[in-house]
Amino acid sequence: METFKLYIDGRFEAGAARFLSRNPATGEPWAEMPEARGDEVNRAVMAAQRAFNDPAWRGLTAGGRGKLLLRLADLLEANADELARLETLDTGKIIRETRAQIAYIAEYYRYYAGLADKIEGRVLAIDKPDMESWIRREPVGAVAAIVPWNSQLFLSAVKLGPALAAGCTVVLKASEEAPAPLLAFARVIDQAGFPPGVVNVITGFAAECGALLSAHPAVDHIAFTGGPETARHIVRNSAENLARTSLELGGKSPFIVFDDANLESAANAQVAGIFAASGQSCVAGSRLLVAESIKERFLALLTRKAEAIRIGAPEDPETQFGPLCTARQKQRIEEVVGKSLEQGARLVTGHYALEQGGHYYPPTILDCDGHPDAACLRTELFGPVLSVQSFRDEAEAIRLANDSAYGLAAGVFTRDLARAHRVTGVLRAGVVWLNTYRAISPMAPFGGYGESGSGREGGISAALEYTTTRTVWLRTSDEPIDDPFVMR
Repeated sequence: METFKLYIDGRFEAGAARFLSRNPATGEPWAEMPEARGDEVNRAVMAAQRAFNDPAWRGLTAGGRGKLLLRLADLLEANADELARLETLDTGKIIRETRAQIAYIAEYYRYYAGLADKIEGRVLAIDKPDMESWIRREPVGAVAAIVPWNSQLFLSAVKLGPALAAGCTVVLKASEEAPAPLLAFARVIDQAGFPPGVVNVITGFAAECGALLSAHPAVDHIAFTGGPETARHIVRNSAENLARTSLELGGKSPFIVFDDANLESAANAQVAGIFAASGQSCVAGSRLLVAESIKERFLALLTRKAEAIRIGAPEDPETQFGPLCTARQKQRIEEVVGKSLEQGARLVTGHYALEQGGHYYPPTILDCDGHPDAACLRTELFGPVLSVQSFRDEAEAIRLANDSAYGLAAGVFTRDLARAHRVTGVLRAGVVWLNTYRAISPMAPFGGYGESGSGREGGISAALEYTTTRTVWLRTSDEPIDDPFVMR
């Protein structure tokens, strides 16, 4: 049984309480985790607040912050295999993806290392001849960064990287589901040499950890990735401290295939969009919208690819598809798929029992044509279930794509450049992929509309999320003020 610790104020500690984490592939407990409660949460936040005002961090130059981030990137890269092993064990994500993703995450820290000394203010062309005025960009303060279990090292990087580049301090809360990779990442942070309290890593349950963290009076900004319902609780909690929020939430993303698309390429991208990571991705392309004239041909191609996916043990490098993270997810997916079938959806493939045990659920495709109220079309399942609808023309494709409370991502497959511009211009999505899907880069911001949240992560805009502005006025004249009772 492996054991993990909290990381608070530059020290590792066991925590007042402990809980077990289970291997999704077997259902068996494999590690003992620390649970942060009131005292630990308070000490983590107060450590971040003290570090924010400590000259060891506040007095560090922007270039100095950049060098620490570069060191963190190098150490992350050096520890990628071990972190990938832990993520695969604790979440069930396949090892071929965790290894590749963690190695690439180092580039996010390098990007923000380079950006640290480029967060600049500006001089105003003020309308008073005896005055000068300028704006300074300042770090917002102590940040509560709350991330889910899926892609947690990536979702931490897009918060931790820009926050540290801007000069903030951070309390990073890992999900109580599968927190091992982030708790292990705390050891890498410690080795990087950040002053004590600049980064703190905790985990715990909603009432005893999440609620206290998001309502803590010393928290200045809350960066959250997760579901809309949890986000609503966080926003309500933030009324206690008036903290700013940036929310990257769920999605029910449309994947649109027009009749002129390269079908082989589109099918491969659809497999990546819904069956990679066993569908456990906020940008999962879970709604296939396909031109009526090619629907049967494309669905046959996609079904062959789905049924050929290698399902197996997540630690096997040959495995393409692993288990869901929790038994609760599997049960919920089974219920929604069952309800959708009762509502008239047609099972194309999947929805059968697998021999592997654990939390496995097979790649599943449901044809929902003629049944627009099927539960699978509206519900974010966070699993490997694709819902299919056909469209007759471009206008109907756009209408179906935008018929959702979510607005995170979308995919469009067409060879018609004019159509690509028209469609991307009206899709209600913060990220649109044209003739590809599930591509990321440190330079590219992502985020959504509606129930997919607010704010953007990635790119320069993410660093500005963690800053506030200070306006400075300088009077250049030595003459006495004419009338002290009149505003200048």
